[in-house]
Amino acid sequence: MKTDVIEISGDLRGKEAALQTVEKFIIYNSLTGKSATHIRLLAEETISMVNGIMENFKGELTLESCPAQGGNLYRIKVVAKKSPNHAQESKLMSVSTTGKNVAAKGVLGKIREAFRLSMQRSNEGTYSDRSDMIDGWYNMGITGENEPNYIDEYYMGYWSLKNYRDNVSQQKDKAPAEWDELERSILANIADDVKIGIRSNHTEVVIEKFIAD
Repeated sequence: MKTDVIEISGDLRGKEAALQTVEKFIIYNSLTGKSATHIRLLAEETISMVNGIMENFKGELTLESCPAQGGNLYRIKVVAKKSPNHAQESKLMSVSTTGKNVAAKGVLGKIREAFRLSMQRSNEGTYSDRSDMIDGWYNMGITGENEPNYIDEYYMGYWSLKNYRDNVSQQKDKAPAEWDELERSILANIADDVKIGIRSNHTEVVIEKFIAD
């Protein structure tokens, strides 16, 4: 089951329509109790993520449910078209004089910045002279280019919260602040994964949650 497309903006226009769609989705899928609460919280976090992401941002939000072994996989997706020739490139990132990406605070902030970075990626797979602004946390979330299998032939790679979480877990002693962020994050504790997929003309954020029967 897939919902209608709801347009949401960086100034949160479309938020109420999106939340109403989330409630209808929960009812349609007969979700109750903790399961309903988790989908509701993930949707709220997703909407919060796009708030102020860039000037004149517009994205398309949908929710879908897919049968999976032992239950169902639920996805909350935001798709945004890339700006032609990266016309808004200068507005996509906020970087301090030290070159540190100051906007990437907390797990939600990191996901927001990964989304921004993916919107800068050209059709040739380069970052339009912004590679020096990719921090270590971003690299810890990069995954192989053969996943996930549901993305079509225009797929060019993606950043994954699961991969980032696994890497931080293996480096707790070296990255205590990052591990603390993960432990305190609503999104990181509820979602099974958050994927920022890069395609030739648009990018997408996909929040995944498996709920057992």
